[in-house]
Amino acid sequence: MRIQKITAAQVLDSRGTPTVSATVWLTDGASGTANAPSGASTGKFEAVEKRDGDKKRYFGKGVEKAVRGITEEIAPALCALRHVTVGEVDRMLIELDGTANKERLGANATLAVSLAAAKALAAHYRQPLFRFLGGESARRMPVPMMNILNGGAHAANNLDVQEFMIVPVGAGSFSEAVRIGAEIYHALGLLLRRKGLSAGVGDEGGFAPDLPGDEAALECLLEAVREAGYGEDAVKLALDGAASEWAAPDGTYRLPKSGRSCTPGQLSAHWEKLAASYPILSLEDPLGEEDLPHWAALTAQIGKKVMLVGDDLFVTNTARIREGAARGAANAVLIKPNQIGTLTETLDAVALAGKHGYRAVLSHRSGETEDAAVADIAVAVNAPYVKFGAPCRGERTAKYNRLLHIALENGLDGNYGV
Repeated sequence: MRIQKITAAQVLDSRGTPTVSATVWLTDGASGTANAPSGASTGKFEAVEKRDGDKKRYFGKGVEKAVRGITEEIAPALCALRHVTVGEVDRMLIELDGTANKERLGANATLAVSLAAAKALAAHYRQPLFRFLGGESARRMPVPMMNILNGGAHAANNLDVQEFMIVPVGAGSFSEAVRIGAEIYHALGLLLRRKGLSAGVGDEGGFAPDLPGDEAALECLLEAVREAGYGEDAVKLALDGAASEWAAPDGTYRLPKSGRSCTPGQLSAHWEKLAASYPILSLEDPLGEEDLPHWAALTAQIGKKVMLVGDDLFVTNTARIREGAARGAANAVLIKPNQIGTLTETLDAVALAGKHGYRAVLSHRSGETEDAAVADIAVAVNAPYVKFGAPCRGERTAKYNRLLHIALENGLDGNYGV
């Protein structure tokens, strides 16, 4: 069995911005198609998306160069492989690019091909992707962290914090967790309308009202949880500060929407206060991607009772995970395949996180497509948590629906929880 052909196309993501789609055909007729997602709030250490830069087309956001790289360079090399495996495909992609951050071919190109090849191989072996990748040990359904209130770079409102999430930890099954999340989401919409606030949604499907601040947003979430008939034992809260967006050159933090400035110590104290006052399970990127000393201090302070998730801090990169673990920074890793550019490197990051006792949270991006591969990856690695946005908008519900199919069709629905 070999790769017969690879095609690629420029398609649109959920923001109407171009992204890369690739299809891999094997010689037995099996095929797989995958699309690369794209982030709005991106870490400086992420692998590089290749964009055209032609301001006359898609305001410079086109990906035709990345597509040509697939058809003109990647396809001939992979079609020459005599033994096709996920590892061999990804090894060749990394070798062809030849840079540390995928800047030559683009992580959007390499990831689309990597995932498409994995899907084609799964089809060849007549297995769902999660089973092909994870084998019989893939048995656990993840707890969803649903971003139902958007701020930061994901919404045109006055909230600096990027994501306010609900986490239905007390559900008895994955399908029940989805139901709880959807009910709270709708309860929040009704609550906002009743208060005369905007019920429009942000990039990830969460509502995006103007609110006085973090505490007001958390109070809204708790009120919606209660109105939906649940308590703090069943539903916890989580935040994504995306604080790298706030880091100033002088080492302070300047919040762009509120206009506030604070020192790292003051920002850490703010998170500590919120964690003590609300049922917060997880804080993602509470500090900047280069602020390792204060990350370590915050982890020592509250890491035993709160999950501190490194996104921009780690960017799904094993070298950065290794460094963070050595410094005692964070206790969980956000996993985004397009931050590193191949499936193999993504799985390596998950494995290394587990080796250091860090939990893995499989995540979408704010610019998404209907591709649900990340849902299969989450089950394949038995990820304790997933972050796919609100239970709203097709590019988000595609992931939740894929997990529902996996759970219900494979007898895994009740294998739920951390």
